Amino acid sequence: MNIASFLEHWGITENPFHAEEARHDPVFARLDERQTAHPDFEKIVGDLASPSSSIVFGEKGSGKTAIRIQLADRIRRHNAKDPDRSVFLIPYDDLNPILDRFAARAGLRTGSPTADVVKAFSKLRLVDHIDAILQTAVTKLTDEILGQASRGADDEHDRMLDPQRITALRKADAETKRQLLLLDALYDRSPSAVDRVRKLKRTLRAAADWPKRWWTLAAWFGWIPTALVIAAALQLDPDREYLNWWMYALGATIGLWLVLILKRYAWDRLKLSRTAKKLHRQIRTCARDHESIAAALDLVPNLASDSARLPLSGQDDERYALMNALLRVLGSMGFSGAIVLVDRMDEPTLISGDPQRMRPVVWPLLNNKFLQMPRIGVKALLPLELRHELFRESSAFFQEARLDKQSLVERLTWTGSMLYDLCTARLNACRVDTEKPVALVDLFASDVSRQDIVDSLDQMHQPRDAFKLMYQCISEHCQNTTRDQASDDQDAGYRIPRLILETVRKQQAERVQMFYRGIRPA
Repeated sequence: MNIASFLEHWGITENPFHAEEARHDPVFARLDERQTAHPDFEKIVGDLASPSSSIVFGEKGSGKTAIRIQLADRIRRHNAKDPDRSVFLIPYDDLNPILDRFAARAGLRTGSPTADVVKAFSKLRLVDHIDAILQTAVTKLTDEILGQASRGADDEHDRMLDPQRITALRKADAETKRQLLLLDALYDRSPSAVDRVRKLKRTLRAAADWPKRWWTLAAWFGWIPTALVIAAALQLDPDREYLNWWMYALGATIGLWLVLILKRYAWDRLKLSRTAKKLHRQIRTCARDHESIAAALDLVPNLASDSARLPLSGQDDERYALMNALLRVLGSMGFSGAIVLVDRMDEPTLISGDPQRMRPVVWPLLNNKFLQMPRIGVKALLPLELRHELFRESSAFFQEARLDKQSLVERLTWTGSMLYDLCTARLNACRVDTEKPVALVDLFASDVSRQDIVDSLDQMHQPRDAFKLMYQCISEHCQNTTRDQASDDQDAGYRIPRLILETVRKQQAERVQMFYRGIRPA
């Protein structure tokens, strides 16, 4: 008998237990949050109207990705229900390009030993993370304002801005628009960032930079006074009686014109280029060169008034000022705050799940001032390996991080009863007849009790391994049962016997223990 026949007998349209990744699990997408959420989910989410930080440690397969998806869905529903206190979601879960650019700056090569990688990553600063977060947020904002597809967006549900919010931004004050243009000039990842700044200015109907325009007009049309001086000399002094005086006036006019040209097209551009080079050195996760930054900054009105706010050094205060500028822009569109969602820290190529490499990347984020920023909540979903590293740190580290204030979940744990309910919910989500739900115990022989299944699931510890256990039970039963046997005795043919549950439980429990000891992969 094959698995399809077994599932068909129970009115199940697809295998509820074959998926191992929440991002690609259609069954999970159909389930209600109340059926699949971890008991600590509400603690992790907190009050979205007043965003706060949470730090979660969990093993592979314990449901971190599911929490990320559920958190994004909760934010969408919160924004739809309460638009005046909406929350802007900033996904910080793709560190590959960020770490690759940082590694290139540090001179790392492909295949560098762990010691070199750790040494390079130990120079990663909190401000580098803030720069990367700003790049993600600003690029996403600009994409949606300009009506371009957001990078990584799969559907319309990933869009945070509707036409009403963009209209509200157009009606915002000039300072808010200027701050958005400044953020876009600094942090837009797009290769066509300069053109996007121009389009953004037109879309926002931002005020023109009149001082810069006057300098440009004077430089371009400064020849007019020169022509007038020559014409006056020819008309008023035909006998050349005051020729020397006219020549002095002509020379002064030409000199002033040259000064204007040098000021606008030499000195200003040289100064802006030097500023852009400093910015490029400091924004170490930047995907653009300094020429692109300089050209984009040249389009920002009244840039001189923001010179103290530019991230020209490694000081935290400059980045916090830019984060506040982002919050001001979001506030003009009706967002009361933002959530930074940190996930998949073990997946970048340069980390590849190595805790030694992961540690210097993640540790700068565990800063109390950063985690307690007003109106911004950081939800960090971290691998369990970092928890072991964390407990080896000094008291000074814990004093700086103040994890006692960050809604810490030391370990995502699942009991057998929780996993039993989760498996039953998935089972019924795949059934044709939803009016007659079945329990997980119904799939097993009469001598298998609910507690037997709960005890078996309890040894799996987490959803991914629980699904593997159930999938293997169904597979083993189908492999050892012929179609004739199932037809002759449907009660026994389509129910998993105790022997198979016990055998598979021992195999899966051994696999889980070997994985925890690092002997075999998951």
